[in-house]
Amino acid sequence: REVEAAAVMLEQDYGVAADIWSLTSINELQREGKRVARWNLLHPEDEPRVPYLTEQLEGHDGPVVVATDYMKAHAEQLRQFIPRRYAVLGTDGYGRSDTRERLRRFFEVSREFVVLAALRALVDEGALKPAVVVEAMQALGISPDKIDPTTL
Repeated sequence: REVEAAAVMLEQDYGVAADIWSLTSINELQREGKRVARWNLLHPEDEPRVPYLTEQLEGHDGPVVVATDYMKAHAEQLRQFIPRRYAVLGTDGYGRSDTRERLRRFFEVSREFVVLAALRALVDEGALKPAVVVEAMQALGISPDKIDPTTL
């Protein structure tokens, strides 16, 4: 629901349209991608195969932002199969919050941080100016001095 809310915020507040995809099995997407990579390695004279995830992203522009309640490393497994800028938000560390909302804010996977990650990725691609991110941080209540949750 946080990603859905972030998509609404991106559209309404920043004029950025976002597609939302659900990954039901990161592990299976990674395994399939590795099988394809292995097949391509062992069949150098054949037409290379394309991993399912890579194929699904063809024809879609812009960065990919993944937000998960798992550790970032879980979604990082997919990086080699995503042919564009890729940002991962995850809950690395120990829970320090009494509600899901606070946990997501603490670990920076809340709707506000999804919006921030998407805007930053667009800045990195040259589609937006850095000032948009600075203004968004102020509007979203995100301090650049927030303590890194992985250090606590």
